[in-house]
Amino acid sequence: MRLRVGLIGLGDVWQTRYAAALRALADRFEVRAICDQVHHRAEQVAAELHAEAVDGYHVLTRREDIDAVLLLSPQWYGALPILAACESGKAVYCAAGLDLPADQALQIRRRVEEAGIAFVAEFARRQASATIRLKELIASQLGAPRLLFCHQRSVADPGGGGAGRSSAHIAFRYLIEQVDWCRYVVDLPPSGVTGVIHRVDDTAGTEDYHMLSLDFSPRGAPGLGSIAQISCGRYVPPGWQEAINYRPLPALQVSCQRGIAFVDLPSTLVWFDELGRHQESLESERPVGEQLLTHFYRAVTSLVRQTCDLEDAYSAICIVQAARHSHEQGRRIELS
Repeated sequence: MRLRVGLIGLGDVWQTRYAAALRALADRFEVRAICDQVHHRAEQVAAELHAEAVDGYHVLTRREDIDAVLLLSPQWYGALPILAACESGKAVYCAAGLDLPADQALQIRRRVEEAGIAFVAEFARRQASATIRLKELIASQLGAPRLLFCHQRSVADPGGGGAGRSSAHIAFRYLIEQVDWCRYVVDLPPSGVTGVIHRVDDTAGTEDYHMLSLDFSPRGAPGLGSIAQISCGRYVPPGWQEAINYRPLPALQVSCQRGIAFVDLPSTLVWFDELGRHQESLESERPVGEQLLTHFYRAVTSLVRQTCDLEDAYSAICIVQAARHSHEQGRRIELS
């Protein structure tokens, strides 16, 4: 069975991730229509895929020859295509990131549930081959995680984010992805969060560093379970490429009961136990784009409706917003 899909927003990684994945999975996906805010680009890609470039996401979601929508970039319309897909009963693959306020994310969740459609949020860190191997090692050799250190460092945007996206908005999306990643590795819900934000001394109040600590301890016993320290920094000036690439930290470091693991996405894993160092390069695994779209295909064609990704995305949004409240109030926030 081939899914007939429409693409909304091609995004920055169209060529490197999605185009290659759709070609490799041509027996499962057929692109019928494409919508992008740069119409000329939509026409070019449509010609390559023997599809049709359309004006607007409403036109695309209402087409009868489309079974599902791939939202690959938020562009100016944000989450509006998700609501349009719900109205038309089309399954949704959301690669754009649900970086929305909790009340809007809750509205999206309710609309998806009411529509009864399959919804898959893109959690690329989960599907990376290094993460999958890490989960295997945790279950077989390393034991349960105790401490996690998840870092992301990138170049600051002199315009505060560009295209109407503030530094805080960009950091919010990064943090959602990192929070979900740590929750997935620990495989438990956190009981509390503490957040810290650093602001640049300027009139715009630019935020250049966010840090939050997730406590996975049992309720009433803080510090007795796993703890994740998550940070997101955009403080290196543009053009300082040598600085941004100097001694990069691993994307994720995990201290477990019987060893320590270091993860560099998408496919490098180094781990240590009592026998010493072990290094695994997982380049031979399927590219992450293929794994993500295969996950979506199974969710749509399964007899069991897929909504857990939406629940996880909503939970991550609530946690990141609670971390901001923690910073503003100067205290730990308990999570329900």
